[in-house]
Amino acid sequence: MTYSTINRLIIAFDTAFQSLATQVSMAETERMAMLVHHAMESKTRTYHTTSHVFALCEGMNPRQVLAALFHDLVYYQLDDGFPLHTHDMLEPVAHFEGGTFTLQPFGADDAALSLCTALFNFEPGQSLPLYGGLNEFLSAVVAARLLLPYLEFSDLIAVIACIEATIAFRMPDAQGLSAPDQLALRVEQQYRRRYGNRAGHSPDALRTYVSEVVTDAVQVANRDVSSFSEADPGLFLSTTWLLIEESNAPLSVAGMYTLYEYRCGLTRMDHFLRNLNPASVFHQYQDQPSTHSMDDLRAAARRNIAFACDFLGAKITSIAIIEALALCTGTDGPISMFLGDIRNPYGRPARVEDFLPPVIETQSHNGDLLRVFERGRTLESSNDLTASPVTAFMYRCLGDTGTQHALASARQMFDGTRSPLGYLQSLDQSMVGAIIQACARVAVSRKDALLALEHQLK
Repeated sequence: MTYSTINRLIIAFDTAFQSLATQVSMAETERMAMLVHHAMESKTRTYHTTSHVFALCEGMNPRQVLAALFHDLVYYQLDDGFPLHTHDMLEPVAHFEGGTFTLQPFGADDAALSLCTALFNFEPGQSLPLYGGLNEFLSAVVAARLLLPYLEFSDLIAVIACIEATIAFRMPDAQGLSAPDQLALRVEQQYRRRYGNRAGHSPDALRTYVSEVVTDAVQVANRDVSSFSEADPGLFLSTTWLLIEESNAPLSVAGMYTLYEYRCGLTRMDHFLRNLNPASVFHQYQDQPSTHSMDDLRAAARRNIAFACDFLGAKITSIAIIEALALCTGTDGPISMFLGDIRNPYGRPARVEDFLPPVIETQSHNGDLLRVFERGRTLESSNDLTASPVTAFMYRCLGDTGTQHALASARQMFDGTRSPLGYLQSLDQSMVGAIIQACARVAVSRKDALLALEHQLK
């Protein structure tokens, strides 16, 4: 028997509270769970959902669990605003104007906000970085406001520290201090400020507390990006694909997005991954994880990022071919007009791959990459095929080196230095001809123009 999502959230909150020996009414526990449920089951989310939260909570201690439950509550740019029932808590904190959030002044007696700003190293009047802590900070503010009446302050510091640690992809600062090292200094400062030299709070106890809190925070942060350590590149690609769909609103409706919208979603993620330093993905604090484990994690991140870049590069190249066909025969249009529906209520849809010929291979290729193109990413997507049949066909025709050259030509088309026709002319013409013939069987309104284009390219 499986509980409903909302009841699983209630149980997670209640179990954490009981483990911390704090008395929280079931009505208040339910209110917190409903807040998380409303935010994370939004239609705009495909990756940052309750499924991600539950995976993060598994095997964690109660302070980590509370952090996991709240850490992705706010995702302003994705949800197009603050989550339901959080406006009163958040609107006085951050003022949005001209595309920028500014942290507003607050009273010295606001313990929850004071703690969050201190642990995140933010100050009133500063702009909050949209992709460098805004959402994590605002999520932490909600958590701190709701948990402050119930938790020991030492536990609240730990919860907020864990949320701060989930700000992803940070390199050491100018002094060489890593994000966990910097967090440790701020945790120690907040602990000292709260407890001073009271009995039971000796220097040894302080060192132990800081070590435990920051080690827990690093564990949460590393699990939050654990897909980068996947041994199966198909699983990492599945996670990447969910993020592409989630961060590109037009892709949320299968069959409706255009070739240009699809290509832009791919190129944004490709640009991000190509500029991502693998050393910034996972973090270590006081040999946790061990140096050997960190070496393995970073090697896996490097391998998965490189594989994803190769995958996305080939996908971008193949969709560029279809986009060029569209522009040479009219205008951009829905991707389904040229490739066919993913699914159709009236029966099996005609798909472009149904009309592609077999390929006599003469080029070398990456077998792992080809398997993902042909068999599909590991997890299903509701808005796209997991397999990439057109990309597989192109990749078999061009091979690895040829695909890289074709990608360079495609980028020239995107930046306007090469025409769509010039791009098609730069490719293997037997391959282009086969794709044109296949698209002509699907794109009924472009059939004559496509066949005329094929004749022009000969």
